Amino acid sequence: MLPAMRYSKFFVPTLRDDPADAEVISHKLLLRAGFIRRVTSGVYDYLPIGLRVLRKIEAIVREEMDHAGAQELLMPTVQPTELWQKSGRLEKYGPELLRFNDRHAHESCLGPTHEEVICDLVSRELRSYKQLPLNLYQIQTKFRDEIRPRFGLMRGREFIMKDAYSFHADDESLAEEYQNMFDTYCRIFTRLGLKFRPVEADTGSIGGNNSHEFHVLADSGEDLIAHCSACDYAANVEKAVSIRAVPQVATAVLTIVDTPRVTSAEDVAAFLNTDVAQLVKTLVYRAVGGDNDGEIVAACVRGDDQLQEIKLAHAIGADSVELASDAELVSIGGITGFVGPMNLSARVLIDSSLNAATGLVAGANKADAHVSGFDMTRDLKDGVFADLRETRAGDACGKCGGAIELSRGIEVGHVFELGTRYAEPMEVMFQDQQGKRAVATMGCYGIGVSRLMAAIVEQCNDTSGISWPAHLAPFQISLITMGKSAEVYEASEQIYKQLQSAGVEVLWDDRKESPGVKFKDAELIGMPVQVVIADRGLKEGSAEFGVRGGDRQTVAVADVAAAAIAQLQLLSRGSV
Repeated sequence: MLPAMRYSKFFVPTLRDDPADAEVISHKLLLRAGFIRRVTSGVYDYLPIGLRVLRKIEAIVREEMDHAGAQELLMPTVQPTELWQKSGRLEKYGPELLRFNDRHAHESCLGPTHEEVICDLVSRELRSYKQLPLNLYQIQTKFRDEIRPRFGLMRGREFIMKDAYSFHADDESLAEEYQNMFDTYCRIFTRLGLKFRPVEADTGSIGGNNSHEFHVLADSGEDLIAHCSACDYAANVEKAVSIRAVPQVATAVLTIVDTPRVTSAEDVAAFLNTDVAQLVKTLVYRAVGGDNDGEIVAACVRGDDQLQEIKLAHAIGADSVELASDAELVSIGGITGFVGPMNLSARVLIDSSLNAATGLVAGANKADAHVSGFDMTRDLKDGVFADLRETRAGDACGKCGGAIELSRGIEVGHVFELGTRYAEPMEVMFQDQQGKRAVATMGCYGIGVSRLMAAIVEQCNDTSGISWPAHLAPFQISLITMGKSAEVYEASEQIYKQLQSAGVEVLWDDRKESPGVKFKDAELIGMPVQVVIADRGLKEGSAEFGVRGGDRQTVAVADVAAAAIAQLQLLSRGSV
């Protein structure tokens, strides 16, 4: 990587205004500052200045992965679909898997992930338990055909990812490596200068058992995470478990009440002058995938709660769930707008907060009618209780009783204990210590490298542009020449060479542009230290240096390079 560059020779096309299609701050600033350019929906060029930052992020990831004992390799982007057929994921993965045929009519796909390919490799080379444990990683381009790519690098179709896969002879070894990778990820995100939080997570389409996501805290984050204010509990709301205080209402006689054209929980509560928490909201779904594919089920939560569909899918053993059609609802004895849990010819799942609840209001499965005085134990015999509700702010932590808080997060890393989910169908086997054939157990560990660049900008920006941490900035020092005289140009070139000789990454703005344009570009691009050489100061033998966005100090021209380097070292002390 060249430590220095002249702006007049550097390809960095900045923009004066925010692009019309950019929604979040990282997308706006990375486009405006010339780091990326859109090729097509969800696909971007990384321009020279953006690639410099990307390579610095990759270097930190590599250093920590190597330090943790993982070995780097590189697998292909194009994968034969026979491998996905063998793992059982070819149809399950869905339309995000971009498939195509080559000239020989062989079907392949662009890899969204590499479990199949790494298992195929290891299955052909693994012989003995003595070769285990083994952790292999790559930094590679992935492609997922997102239906709605958005937010620039945060939700693209093509992206750069670090993915690692570990193989073990037993679950104890897997647990040790899982913790090793968890600790490694904490070091990586700390070195990147990020405010982040690891949280318990659902395993999603990857499958497996234990799982944690790493979230960069940002208001623009797509994920909602729940965390306790009093202990270390934290989880994605897809998985978070909490306790809510609910009113205790006395047992009452079950009564049918007229509720003409009143269907929503809030409207029914207002119509009957009752607390919306005393309503039972019954939602009807169709199972998708799994052993009960196509089954129609009813799910009940309190009227002021939201049902978490991923929790429901797990509870019924499905890959996912979809809301049932009106016809499917009628087929089990329900009626749109007035469905309730009683007398349905379908499995009924009830959120745990409704266990033993009395004095409830529920749909009567009759047009324009509800029932009051509903007793969950007395009036519903075959219901199954499960955690179905989405955690809310103010709930009690199930671990310590403290208050649950909600924050937005950008998922930048994910670690999984996969077990034998892929190793078994892909026949990753070895001879164990007893001389028997055994299936290896696996772990999987991913980091969104290109997404990290956007996540850093989401946390490191101001009204003028990007404010990179010193060790991640594309250049560490912005050298700005102000004036047209030969003297100011010669002095600038001398300082440029001094900084270059010292190994400092410096961008010399030698363009024939106004001072305003140069300063705006320097602030927009986000280099941490600025050195200014101007005609006026040069006549007095002085120059200026300072931190981006801060006040500049005046020193002798002969001392400005050393002063700027010292300032840079101060900024870098917080970096590992």
